[in-house]
Formats: sequence, structure tokens, C-alpha cells
Amino acid sequence: MARLSNSVAVVTGGGRGIGREIALQQAREGAKVAVLARTVTEIEETVSLIEGEGGEAIAISTDIIDLAAVENALTRVATELGPVDILINNHGSFQGFGPIWDCDPLVWWRDVEINLRGTFNACRSAAPMMLARGRGRIVNLVGGGTGNSFPHGSGYASSKAAIMRLTECLNDTTIGQGVRAFAVDPGLVRSAMTEMQLFSEAGKTYLPGIQKLFDDGVNIEPSRAALLIADIAGGRFDTLAGRLLRGVDDRDALAEEMDAIVAADGRALRLSDVEQAKL
Repeated sequence: MARLSNSVAVVTGGGRGIGREIALQQAREGAKVAVLARTVTEIEETVSLIEGEGGEAIAISTDIIDLAAVENALTRVATELGPVDILINNHGSFQGFGPIWDCDPLVWWRDVEINLRGTFNACRSAAPMMLARGRGRIVNLVGGGTGNSFPHGSGYASSKAAIMRLTECLNDTTIGQGVRAFAVDPGLVRSAMTEMQLFSEAGKTYLPGIQKLFDDGVNIEPSRAALLIADIAGGRFDTLAGRLLRGVDDRDALAEEMDAIVAADGRALRLSDVEQAKL
């Protein structure tokens, strides 16, 4: 039996790129999958691909920053597929490039709203279903700027750092009741988002390092994150709940290092022990 049989997974931003690969892998592992995003044609194509491989999936067009719409979508998932066991927040936006005085403030804030508020909305809608049954896993995708400065991507970076902290807070709130939350950084993946960074005038002006990374051969396959998330969904990395896992990680090595990571309080947004002692 596939390890995610009898499970229901929700994948936001599942219409293309990393999200599509995550949705496909969840289905390959036996989960019934709800694919959420705004663009109907894209999520229907993902569902068609899943069904073509013998899986079960539904497409639900959803505006992730509309809480009522997200709640309705999760209710529909529960009705049509069953209670949600796995929530994967893959949706994301990164369109505000440059120093804050050059960014369109509405575009900057839109990135934050989609990334952070959207993740909050999905977690808020799914967590009660999981808590009622005493089990569930939530995976929130983070990225560049989560644990370091990203000067010309401050909106994206701020939102992703906030998602990391939200993940920690959520996990610490729910882990005692059987619900675990994880953060995953998929790495630099060639996607519609990075295409905008590469070819828009603002992207070429403010983020030339992205092109250099691709020129240097840094291009993580989306399957790396999808396989890692399937492992998380199956419980392999429960020891690392509340912490950051990466698409570039060697999953076998990571499994061997889990206890050491926890002992060192690694993969988390923390002050150093010296800094903590000063507080």
C-alpha cells in the first residue's frame, strides 16, 4: 500500500511549477489531492495529469487572500475527498523588485499579502479539521530571505521570514495535539516567478544575481522539494517539526542528522545562545 493511501492533501498554488510537481507526487504516494489556485485552466491540467496516472484529484479555483473563499474550499475538500490530512502552502508572489523607495508600494504589499496572509488563511482553515481528529501535517514553503538579508527583494523576504516564524508558532501550538508544521525551502527553481526576475526590466536591474546563479548551473529540480514533502507527509521527518528543511538536502543524510539538529536547535529562527543570555 502506498504510504499516503487514505490521506487527503491540499496543495495551494498547484497549477504549475513546483506546486504541480508537489501535487503529482502526493498523488503518486496514494493521497487524494485538492489542487488550489486562481487559474482554472492550470489547476484542471494538474488534475488531468494526476488522473492520467491513476490518481484522484479535484481542482478548486480559490483566491488565497480571501479567507471566506479558502474556508469554503476546504469545506468542499472535506465533502468531496474527506477531512484534510496534509496542507501544503506552495502559493507565492514575488513581483516587487528594488529598494523600497523605488518599489510600487501596492506591489510590495501584494507580495506580502499573498505569501503571508494566504498562508495564514489556509492554516487557519485547515488546522481545526486536523486538531479535531488529532493528526495532520502542514508544510509552508519559504525561500530567499527567510534567514538572511535580501535587499532588493524585501517584500518577498519579509513575508518568507514571517512564514517561517508563523510555522514555528503554529507547530508549538498544535504539536501536542498531533498536528505538526514544517517549513520547506525548495531552492532556486526555474519557474514563472524566476522568469519574471530574469526578463522583466526591474528584475534585470535589481536581481542580476539570479541570472548568474542559473548561468553557474544552480537550478534545483522541483522534484527535489516534491519528494521531500512526500517524506514529510509520510512522517519521516516528524522529529524536525517546526523547523526548516530544504530541497537541496540529501534526505537520507537529513534523517540521520535529525537528533543533532534538534539538540543544536538548528533550522530555526533563533538568537544565538550568547544573545539569548543577554536578554
